[in-house]
Amino acid sequence: MEAAKRVAKNTGILYARMAITVFISLYSTRLILAALGVADFGLFNVVGGVISMLGFLNSSMAQATQRFMSYAQGEGNLEKVKRIFNMSFILHAVIAVLMVFVLEIAGYFFFNGILNIPPERVEVAKIIYHFMVASTLFTVLSVPYEAVINSHENMLYYAILGLIEAVLKFGIAVYITSSLLDHLLAYGFLMAALSIFLLILRRIYCHRNYVECVLNFRKYYEKNLMSEITSFAGWTLLVSSTSMLAFYGQGLIINVFFGTAVNAAQGVAAQISGQLGVFALTLGKALNPLIDKSEGAGNRDMMLRVTLIGTKMSFLLLCFLIIPLIIEMPLLLNLWLKEVPEYTVLFCKLLLLKSLIDQLWMPLTNAIAAVGDIKNYKIISSILYFLPVLLSYFFFTKGFSPTTIYILFVLFSFLQFLIVIYFAKINCNLSLKLFFRNIVFKCILVFILSSMINYLPVLFIKDNLSRVFIILAIGGISFPLLIWHIGLTKVERLMVINIKYFIVEKVNQIREKIPI
Repeated sequence: MEAAKRVAKNTGILYARMAITVFISLYSTRLILAALGVADFGLFNVVGGVISMLGFLNSSMAQATQRFMSYAQGEGNLEKVKRIFNMSFILHAVIAVLMVFVLEIAGYFFFNGILNIPPERVEVAKIIYHFMVASTLFTVLSVPYEAVINSHENMLYYAILGLIEAVLKFGIAVYITSSLLDHLLAYGFLMAALSIFLLILRRIYCHRNYVECVLNFRKYYEKNLMSEITSFAGWTLLVSSTSMLAFYGQGLIINVFFGTAVNAAQGVAAQISGQLGVFALTLGKALNPLIDKSEGAGNRDMMLRVTLIGTKMSFLLLCFLIIPLIIEMPLLLNLWLKEVPEYTVLFCKLLLLKSLIDQLWMPLTNAIAAVGDIKNYKIISSILYFLPVLLSYFFFTKGFSPTTIYILFVLFSFLQFLIVIYFAKINCNLSLKLFFRNIVFKCILVFILSSMINYLPVLFIKDNLSRVFIILAIGGISFPLLIWHIGLTKVERLMVINIKYFIVEKVNQIREKIPI
């Protein structure tokens, strides 16, 4: 129960952060699109997409390092945690140098025959690309520090950093709307500088607050541990890099066949999908250290229970947010953006559907990683991530529409789901009967019933803003009832009741401390 209370507290902090940062981020995107215009916004999403890739890589690699740290903490071995931190720092320093080298070489080919960029914007695009590559070094070197914060479940500091980032991004968006400089160039430089600034803050905080953050390679070097971390991180890096290249590759292919205008639609869709996906991933960030610590302590049953609860909750949370958006996507986009790029509505709907499917298998990957036998799973996953990009290139040469690439990603997400549950069964002893009965069946049933209920106003009310509020009100009432009566098991209902009592108790304690 103590673990559940800790997770509830961390999740509450993270969701409070999300409630603020998502609104700021989405409004900032509106300002940026208006300031840059469709062409330059699309150009930044092609060339500056490295920032998005690095953010994903940073999170993924931090999770791999955090697995070792949390596992060692579960064993109660502080000296091992210090060795893991030092080995991780050495490893990521090497990775950082290699990535800078590879990206600079790739940049030569990007700007000499691959990218479809207007001639008058080529030089600006090159400068932005170098800004992004420069930030690579700092991003990768920050991975061990990100892992330390995660392993200590310090979600308060994580939330504070997120708020700082959102406010500064909003400041950048406001600045470029009135700047006399080239808007695209200014935006690229400031985004790279912001990334470096936040990473430096993260590193300073860790060295001052966590005893394991001591860099002494001679004292804490351990060959066998280095080999183990390198092997695990290598397979994780393979999947992360493949996924990263697939994300960036779709932008390149769309750019080659359809130009920067369609890249703008892709950028808007990625913003919406990414911001909503963070709501579901937030729960995973709160649960992952507990998953790893449980496995490190030899408590496999606890590890699986936490994983399955995380799977269900992440799906249902995202489901609650996505259904109204899919129904009212055209109207909401027109309210949000001054100019909605072509294909944006279709791209958004398909990406949101893919994100929802992903929630049924992504938490299980954390359980597989906690056990540690990841080689075969990572190899297959890396292939599945990149295949849709290769197939979309083939279909585009045959004249298919830009939406083809997102349809392929949805189909391959289904295939990824089957692969993940197979390895969870083999590596973690997951009960497939229990998983499909208590997780998949209940989640899909809630999704179908909620979609039908939320769609009812569309049949009787014309397309306007009042209908959006009616749908939100209906969803706000019906969705919790569906979760309680259909989505949750008896044990999960009891857990929710206990957490409710815990929250009420904490609120009452705070009230008692406040002088009247």
